[in-house]
Amino acid sequence: MLRFLTAGESHGRALVVIIDGMPAGLVVDTDALTRDLRRRQRGYGRGRRMAIETDAALIIGGVRHGRTTGAPVALTIENRDWVNWEFTMHADAEPPAGAAGARRPPVTRPRPGHADLAGAIKYGHADIRDVLERASARETAARVAAGALARQLLAQLSIEVASHVVAIGPERTAGGAPFDEIAALPDDSPTRCVGPGAAARMVAAIDAAREAGDTLGGVFEVAARGVPAGLGSYAQWDRRLDGRLAQALMSIPAIKAVSIGIGAEAAGLRGSQVHDEILPRGGAAGADAPLPARRPTNHAGGLEGGVTNGQELRVSASMKPIATLMSPLRSIDLQTGLDAPAAIERSDVCAVPAASVVGEAMVAFVLADACLERFGGDSIDDVRSRYAEWQRQVRQRFAPPKETGAP
Repeated sequence: MLRFLTAGESHGRALVVIIDGMPAGLVVDTDALTRDLRRRQRGYGRGRRMAIETDAALIIGGVRHGRTTGAPVALTIENRDWVNWEFTMHADAEPPAGAAGARRPPVTRPRPGHADLAGAIKYGHADIRDVLERASARETAARVAAGALARQLLAQLSIEVASHVVAIGPERTAGGAPFDEIAALPDDSPTRCVGPGAAARMVAAIDAAREAGDTLGGVFEVAARGVPAGLGSYAQWDRRLDGRLAQALMSIPAIKAVSIGIGAEAAGLRGSQVHDEILPRGGAAGADAPLPARRPTNHAGGLEGGVTNGQELRVSASMKPIATLMSPLRSIDLQTGLDAPAAIERSDVCAVPAASVVGEAMVAFVLADACLERFGGDSIDDVRSRYAEWQRQVRQRFAPPKETGAP
C-alpha cells in the first residue's frame, strides 16, 4: 500500500509529508518536485501569500544518494511567512523571547462556506485560528510534493498525468482537449486553459470578481495517458478505482463534485449515446497492441466497473468559490452571539488553476498506489519487471489466431 500523511499549519514553521510504501531504487528528481510545487503557486487570481512563499521540498528521510531506500520518505516545505507569524503561532505555552510577528487577536467570526464554524463546534475551539490554520488549502503543497514523487514512479511505467482548467465561474472552454495539448500548457499559464479565447474571458471574470470583493470557483480535468487496463477491482466497494479517485479529489479543499468521463451528462442520455462500443482491433494495430479491442469513444473516462480499461483516464472536479470574501457575508461573533461580518483572512480570488495541479498530484498518487497493488514489489526493478511480464501475457492471451492452410 502506498499512503501519505501530512502535518503543519498554514502559518506554522513548515509543512511535513511522510510517504510510506514507496519501493526502493526509484531515482528522485528533486528539481521535478520543486517544479510541481511552483506550478501550484501560480495562476491568475492568487493572493499575496504566493508572492511570499517560494516552495521547495527538503527530503529528510527515505532517500540516499538520489534513490529511495524503501523506508518512508519524509519531506518538509518551509513556510517563509513564519517569520511574520511566530508570535501568533508558537508551539510552547508562552511565546519565546523575541518572538517575531504581530500579536493577532483571536478569530471569532466564522466564514460561511469554510470549516470555521463546524471545526470550532467539533473540537471546542474558542479561537477559530485553531481550525483555519489546518483547514487552509496551504496543506495541499504537501500533497503536491507526495504526488510529484508518485508521478516519478508512474513515469517508470510510461504513465503521464496532466491537467487543464475547463471553467472559471461562468466562462467555459470546449471539453475533450487532446492530451498533448493539455500536457503542453506552459507552467506560467495564468488560467491553465487550453483555449486562448476562453482563457481571456476567464481572466476578465476573475478581475470582475476581484472588483466586487467576491470570489470564483470552476472546473478542472485531470487526464492520464498510458494507464494499463486492470487497475482497481469490482470485487469490493473500497477497491473500485473510480471511488478511490473520487475520494482523493473530493478531499481537496473546496471541491464539491467529481465526474469521471462525461460524468453527470450521462444521466440525461440514452445508453446507446453513452456506452463506448468495443470493436475489433484490426490489422493496423499489429500483434504488439496492448489491448484486444479498440474503442471509438471514451465517454467512460477510462474506467468501467471500477477497473481501468486501457483508455485515457479522464476525471474532472468542480471547485466552489473560495470562502474568504473581501466584501464579507453575514455571520455571528462566537464570543457575543451577535450579528457580525465574517472574518477576512488573506486569500485568493480564484484558485482553480492551482487546484488543478493539486488534482494532478492526487490522481497520480492514487494511480501509483493502484499500480503497486497490481505490479508491486520491494524495488522499482521488481515493479518494472512485473509490469513488463503482465503486458506480455495480455498480448499473448488476446493475440488473434494465426491463419492456417486448408487440411
